[in-house]
Amino acid sequence: MGKFKIAIYPGTFDPVTNGHIDIIKRACKIFDKIIVAVADNKDKKTMFDLQKRVEMMKKATSSFEKTEVKSFNTLLVEFAKKENANIIIRGLRAVSDFEYELQMGYANKSLYSEIDTIYLMPNLDNAFISSSVVRSILKYKGDVSHLVPKEILKDLYVHSV
Repeated sequence: MGKFKIAIYPGTFDPVTNGHIDIIKRACKIFDKIIVAVADNKDKKTMFDLQKRVEMMKKATSSFEKTEVKSFNTLLVEFAKKENANIIIRGLRAVSDFEYELQMGYANKSLYSEIDTIYLMPNLDNAFISSSVVRSILKYKGDVSHLVPKEILKDLYVHSV
């Protein structure tokens, strides 16, 4: 039997979208365990605080046996080492994502030679969804029910009122 494969899917997830869930579903088919790593990035002005983002991700992934949700506030590679993970999963929606993601993948590899980055594309139905699109719609009290997991809808509307 092969080595137990732990992958990390990092992001701010502000908020989690159906696109994120699509990537997690795909990753669950490939890896033994997925750690959904919610970033505490002080440089980003988030709509939801870290605790709320972790809580929403836990709700959204509660039906996935292979997932575990954790927060981190270190370099991603340091978090990966701590979690014994050597795979980072990143989603690519469009070619415009690729240049940034490639640069980050190389930077992570330069910091930790054991880490590899795997890029997954969401289903075409979810390719246009981003957290920033959801936040923009929420700001104007629009309907995001088709863009986010049903498990977090109440959290979104309570916060944006």
